[in-house]
Amino acid sequence: MTALSYQLYSSRLFPPLGDTLHMLADIGYAHVEGYGALVTDDDALAALDRGLQDTGLTMPSCHVGLDLCESDPENVRRIADRFGVETVVIPYIMPDDRPTDAAGWQAYGARLAAVQDRFAQSGLDTAYHNHDFEFMPLPDGTLPMDLILEHAGDVLFEYDVAWAVRAGADPMAPIGTYGARIAIAHLKDIAHPGQAGDEDGWADVGHGTMAWPALFSALKAAGTRHFVMEHDNPSDHRRFAQRAFDATQNF
Repeated sequence: MTALSYQLYSSRLFPPLGDTLHMLADIGYAHVEGYGALVTDDDALAALDRGLQDTGLTMPSCHVGLDLCESDPENVRRIADRFGVETVVIPYIMPDDRPTDAAGWQAYGARLAAVQDRFAQSGLDTAYHNHDFEFMPLPDGTLPMDLILEHAGDVLFEYDVAWAVRAGADPMAPIGTYGARIAIAHLKDIAHPGQAGDEDGWADVGHGTMAWPALFSALKAAGTRHFVMEHDNPSDHRRFAQRAFDATQNF
């Protein structure tokens, strides 16, 4: 059985955090993945610390903004040491900050490589997490995702498969291209047409339109180490957490 993780951003609208962590442990999750707001606020840090200790859940990966990684890498290292984080994941580029040409995306990859070089000295890995825009071709036909990773040195890839599908990409193609560099995968699903309008068109893993059994098998065969359940806007996080966990047992 694959030990599953859960992106705590999925439960951001369902406090308190301690209750969420106990729910996840009771369902059978082994890990969680943190995100910026949980590790940049003292009260949230304390609640996360208590909840992990109480439940035995671990946090091998955590989303941290690139700005913080560049401006205060020592603080990021302290957070990683405190929670046993192995991989710091750069999660998102705000629209106004996104490059508009190939050279800009290459330069962004180089920034990630510089962060990885610093963190690697402490035994930390760095990964990049995609959304849809990285899979939207530039006028010359190149993909920002490819340009980032080609210039990011040893930076790993946290592959959010459903976002790639939202962009119109073949979800299998990056698995073939990047193989074991996809150290972490985000598992979410896309709702059937006309469904889940109140959940931004997302579905619980295994309850949407994506061919998740085949994708999951391909990711495992490629060497993906962590599978992180995520839903960007669930109306019921307990339903999502349970159904995603149960579905994945049958992949």
